[in-house]
Amino acid sequence: MRARAVAAVLTALGCALMPAPAVGEGRPYIYLEGPPGTVLEDVLSLTNPGTRPLTLRLRATAPWVAFAVNPVTVPPRTRADVPFSVTVPPDAPPGDHTGALHAGDDVTVPVRLRVGGPRLAALTVEDVRIAGGAIHYALVNRGNTVLAPRLAVRAEGLFGEVLRRPERPLRLELGPGRRVELAEPWPDRDRPAVDRVTVRLDATAGGDARAAAEATRTFGTGWAAAAVPVLASAAGAVTWWVRRRRRGARGAEA
Repeated sequence: MRARAVAAVLTALGCALMPAPAVGEGRPYIYLEGPPGTVLEDVLSLTNPGTRPLTLRLRATAPWVAFAVNPVTVPPRTRADVPFSVTVPPDAPPGDHTGALHAGDDVTVPVRLRVGGPRLAALTVEDVRIAGGAIHYALVNRGNTVLAPRLAVRAEGLFGEVLRRPERPLRLELGPGRRVELAEPWPDRDRPAVDRVTVRLDATAGGDARAAAEATRTFGTGWAAAAVPVLASAAGAVTWWVRRRRRGARGAEA
């Protein structure tokens, strides 16, 4: 399988990346797809617009990649096309895999490889805590496909809801096996001064992956913090009393 080349423009002062056009448009990355056990091929084009030859060592972030020539010397005002192959191991897990090709220290071309087979979208929300004016948490991709997570936030205090943020995209891509630590701003001025609050985070991705996690924190200092358990007991008693009154009213009507 051969895909269109990606070009890296090299200058005498350094390196800069420029994807080669594909059907009239530029490619931001290399995309390859195949089942386990196959060999996929592509070409990396290195262009030197300067007046001196440039010698560069090529490397990849994954051991599956092999270059036909390495290192490569690009004459002045010349382009060098370097074929490379990606050998998908027979036991490679299906799904999306990400990596990169590097020319020297400054030029990077992202690579996305999709290995055929059943795809699993799985996501977890972990390590939720409220600290320092924010709700901290981690998202972990437990599946084998790239996820674009969305997040909804809700917080409930002793006497009702104190925070609600509808579901929205997080503007990040989470590769298989990747873990990312994030924070949702919740400054002190927006939080209750005295309360016991349970925060719930609901994350989704692509409609198939869903996860949720909670954390509880008591707000208040000194006597105020000590009063929270009393408030909690009072809130429970009020709820019980209201329910009992409702049952009594229904019994009287009957």
